[in-house]
Amino acid sequence: MSPRHRARRRRHRPLRTGLFTLVAAVAAAFALTLGTGGGQLVARPSATAPAVGTGSPSATAAAPPEASTRAARTVGQAVADAGADAEGAVAVSVLDLGSGVTAGSELPGPDATGAADTDGSAPAADADGDGTGGGHAFITASIVKADILAALLRQSGTALGAAQRAQAEAMIEQSDNDAAGELYEAIGGADGLDEANRAFGLTGTTAGRDGYWGLTTTTTEDQLRLLRVIFTDESPLDADDRAYLQDLMGLIAQDQAWGVSAAAGPDGTAKLKNGWLSRSADGLWAVNSIGLVTRDGHDLLVAVLSDGNSTEESGISLVESVAVAAVEALVGDGTD
Repeated sequence: MSPRHRARRRRHRPLRTGLFTLVAAVAAAFALTLGTGGGQLVARPSATAPAVGTGSPSATAAAPPEASTRAARTVGQAVADAGADAEGAVAVSVLDLGSGVTAGSELPGPDATGAADTDGSAPAADADGDGTGGGHAFITASIVKADILAALLRQSGTALGAAQRAQAEAMIEQSDNDAAGELYEAIGGADGLDEANRAFGLTGTTAGRDGYWGLTTTTTEDQLRLLRVIFTDESPLDADDRAYLQDLMGLIAQDQAWGVSAAAGPDGTAKLKNGWLSRSADGLWAVNSIGLVTRDGHDLLVAVLSDGNSTEESGISLVESVAVAAVEALVGDGTD
């Protein structure tokens, strides 16, 4: 890493693993409707992405459309099984950086009506026209901290000062909220984050207003776009900035190392950012996890978003089960 940022380096901590038995089934090509706790499963191939590798290399050819279609079927069924008992909505998107194959699935939840949330936030539109219908608006909670730092690095143009480096490290590694508030203000608050996200190619994300960065709303497809900004050279960020942010996401505090890391298995690795928030209106939990997972020779970008969980623990269990199911389905589907 360039001395520009001088991020602290520590050994990566052991990752938590999750167990899930994959049950394969045949589904329709682009959409699959199943009874899952009163909700509807929508399985789809996410917007096809060029194949890129880790270490921020150049993009190569896009995956064949039929590969993502096949992956959508397999991932959709696996996620339906893993999320059958979900208390609320959950969505996942996965991109294999080696093959370019991408797939995702959404379980809107047993009480999905398409109405606005109790705090006034409306469901996100199907911004990218991927066939998911009225996509659910998930609040980011603390996963937005990766987005805030990406925006700050894009704006800075020069090395971060010592104070901002300390705040960035606390915000990502410890999920420190005070540091996040300071850096959110530094980038210009909601307007600054929205402007950065336009540059990052995010189309379904709206920054939280009035300093409430944790109430930013987003989709799993947009979180894959953000992860590509962080982990590939298809990015407005330069190599030093990407390496700095990647490094911090690999140094997450041990008690926060759950989430998509479960999909790495016992021998894999992960760089991630998690988010968790109890909603004041109903006490239900939003629990999210995004990151880069390395498993069985595959480098995968994974985003899992959920809400309506009765407890933080049930949300974490759901996110991990869905991440494991999606990654095992994609890696085991012969997409490489």
